[in-house]
Amino acid sequence: MDSQEQKTNSLDQIQTDNKLSEDADYGAAKNWEIKTVTDPCVGNLVTPVNSGYVTKAFINNLPFYRSGISNNFRGLETGAAFGYLLYGPFTMTGPLRNSDFALTVGLLGAIGAVHILTALLLLYNSPGKSPNIQPKDCTVDNPPKDLFTREGWNDFTSGFWLGGCGGAVFAWLICGTLHLDTIMPMLRSLGNAN
Repeated sequence: MDSQEQKTNSLDQIQTDNKLSEDADYGAAKNWEIKTVTDPCVGNLVTPVNSGYVTKAFINNLPFYRSGISNNFRGLETGAAFGYLLYGPFTMTGPLRNSDFALTVGLLGAIGAVHILTALLLLYNSPGKSPNIQPKDCTVDNPPKDLFTREGWNDFTSGFWLGGCGGAVFAWLICGTLHLDTIMPMLRSLGNAN
């Protein structure tokens, strides 16, 4: 019995030595190894893309993850970006794009889309339990804990609505004052030249 135990121990020692020598051969490639963050069943892997410096700096500087700002301001900044960016597609590709009312219809369409998105944010917070708290992972170092409460999410939602409507109105004002209504038909004719 003792001889069999010694054989097993020596076999384990040989396998461990082989594994250590194999690990030593990789050198700097060991830094680029893809590993799981916490639980391998989650599917979030540490890769050079999602844990690189540029990606982490970009993601952690977004208003949703930036530290030191209130939840209302997070929503205001996020909503302003959505409202500003939604105005263009509704103006340029809306059903009244070739009429004199294209700019106003684009504004109303963007504000309508912001209202729908705000309703979805409200629905996410209203039934049952509080919003899910995001765990710390390889990309986001410190997710905001106060955002993932009922009160924090309500503040975010109200800021999102105000910022979204304000962003759409700002885009409408820019398009109306820069006389883009005279430039847009020329741009459309370039796209329809085929």
